Amino acid sequence: MAGHGHNHTHGNPPSARSRLRHQLSHVLTPHSHDPGDKLDAALEGSAAGLRTLWFSFGVLAATTAVQAVIAALSGSVALLGDTVHNATDALTALPLAVAFLLGRRAATRRYTYGFGRAEDLAGVFVVLVIAASAVFAGYAAVRRLIEPQDVSHLPAVAAAGLVGFAGNEWVARARIRTGRRIGSAALVADGLHARTDGFTSLAVLLGAGGAALGWRLADPLVGLVITGAIVLVLRGAAREMWHRLMDAVDPALVDEAEHALGHVEGVRAVGAVRLRWLGHSLRAEAAIVVDPGLTVVQAHTLAVAAEHALLHAVPRLTAATVHVDHTPPGVTAQDPHAALAHHFG
Repeated sequence: MAGHGHNHTHGNPPSARSRLRHQLSHVLTPHSHDPGDKLDAALEGSAAGLRTLWFSFGVLAATTAVQAVIAALSGSVALLGDTVHNATDALTALPLAVAFLLGRRAATRRYTYGFGRAEDLAGVFVVLVIAASAVFAGYAAVRRLIEPQDVSHLPAVAAAGLVGFAGNEWVARARIRTGRRIGSAALVADGLHARTDGFTSLAVLLGAGGAALGWRLADPLVGLVITGAIVLVLRGAAREMWHRLMDAVDPALVDEAEHALGHVEGVRAVGAVRLRWLGHSLRAEAAIVVDPGLTVVQAHTLAVAAEHALLHAVPRLTAATVHVDHTPPGVTAQDPHAALAHHFG
């Protein structure tokens, strides 16, 4: 049951135009409210995520292999940092793939909301991997500043930087596109990470150019620049995962939900509306105020209509619990929730 707060806002009755628009949208984009169909949609999203992850792993593994050979031959610490970061980025596909597979499992009596949160845990692992790669790249760069060395095979080093950029940008576009389509914060964060890796790969060209001009410190200094870029990615990814773990949502989604509920015919006011992510799908809890003279059947029918409106209005919403209330806004006498007051302190 949704929360019992009474800070309600009045909804406006729907106009004939809005009802017609809703009916047309239902015809043009029909959907089923059967639980099995919702599960199929979730499975489809997980399958798309898995395909993108395996694609990313293949591209970045090949990119890393090319760069690793050239880094070993040339002794470039900038290229070494880029190679290690690309390798860790490729490996992050593995926990995300496991999370997508777990997310496809049905809910149990212990895990009553299913296993969608596994995706968020994988996102935490991704953040830790980014942090570890930043530490390693920074250490290697500082050590080379203290003990400068010449870099050989400079044309090959420059080519490896271009390979790193192309591989990461290819992967970034695939991850971000799929992540936004299926609502996966972890996949989008990983895609942004890959995109920044691509631009840091271009910095390897600067190190190679400086070394070609005889400046021995150019390579480790570029290595430090790459480390700084990794730290910026780490900051953004950590902030995104913090929001997800704390059940933060875009306030615009709450506005859309309240607007949709307020325009359901028969809803007198809208109470508390709560949204939360479970993996790459949303769940909602909402309270609505209805005519106290309605029968149980009529009130239930209205609650179903409210859920229907939410499913249309909020992207990637897969389930909603609607609590029906008959207490008008601002009325405290004969509060039907008075018996629960002592439970909420």
